[in-house]
Amino acid sequence: MPTIIPHIWIDRVADDAADFYVSALPDTAVVDRQTYPAEGLLDFQREFAGRTLAVELDVSGYRMALINAGDEFAPTPAISFFLNFDPSERADARGDLTRCWERLVDGGTVLMELGGYPFSPHYGWLMDRYGVSWQLMLTNPEGEPRPFVIPDLMFCGPAQNMAREAVDFYLSVFPDAELGSRVHYDEAQGPVTAESVIFSDFQIRGEWLSAMDSAVAQSFTFSPGISLMFRARGQAEIDRVWEALSAVPEAEQCGWLVDRYGVSWQIVPDNLGELLERPGAYGRFMGMKKIVVDEL
Repeated sequence: MPTIIPHIWIDRVADDAADFYVSALPDTAVVDRQTYPAEGLLDFQREFAGRTLAVELDVSGYRMALINAGDEFAPTPAISFFLNFDPSERADARGDLTRCWERLVDGGTVLMELGGYPFSPHYGWLMDRYGVSWQLMLTNPEGEPRPFVIPDLMFCGPAQNMAREAVDFYLSVFPDAELGSRVHYDEAQGPVTAESVIFSDFQIRGEWLSAMDSAVAQSFTFSPGISLMFRARGQAEIDRVWEALSAVPEAEQCGWLVDRYGVSWQIVPDNLGELLERPGAYGRFMGMKKIVVDEL
């Protein structure tokens, strides 16, 4: 199982969203579906008793999940997902990209028109009907290979120009983390400085993420609408990562935290599914802030 699984907050229609993504994204399937228990729910969850809690998808070998909940949170473009269409791996990479774009944009909003750009001959950025942002890119087959899906953190709003600092911080916090590439702006322009990051990528236990500073002032920033679940190896690792990351005490609940940049994380044991099958475990889990494995 992967170490990091992005979780997308969906307003009550996660099953419909899963069907949409299976039809829109290449090589995508539902691999797990969890349901809310009938008892032990918090007040705001009671309408969901017995209904879908989360749907996990496999997108061309990449895992991501949809949380079925209320309207408390919504995704923003501060976290988007790169879809890398590599001509060395796909017979019709350009056509695959265009077909995926046409499906995802149906009912959505174009953020950058599909077309040629200096960094890619075929690229577009959109927000789909569920508020999830996707960057579709035809990649250079001669470049260093990257996975099909990479979550991208765009530092904007209160976190403007913090991409370099944040990536360095994450490299110091997470185990087996490595920097990939990092490209800076040549000069100050708009809200960015010469030290701001056009693009950077990094790995956590072999899984790629990317980061950038927005070149345009934005009215949004990170939200719990998209959180990154980190599957820790044991209580000691949960304790260490939680202590380093958590910066908003009032946001701490059942393994969730918000870091100093506003990014939401879920720090969970890598066998959480097994632990929650224990009698009464879900109720105990919902009463926790940091997860304590022995108390589940």
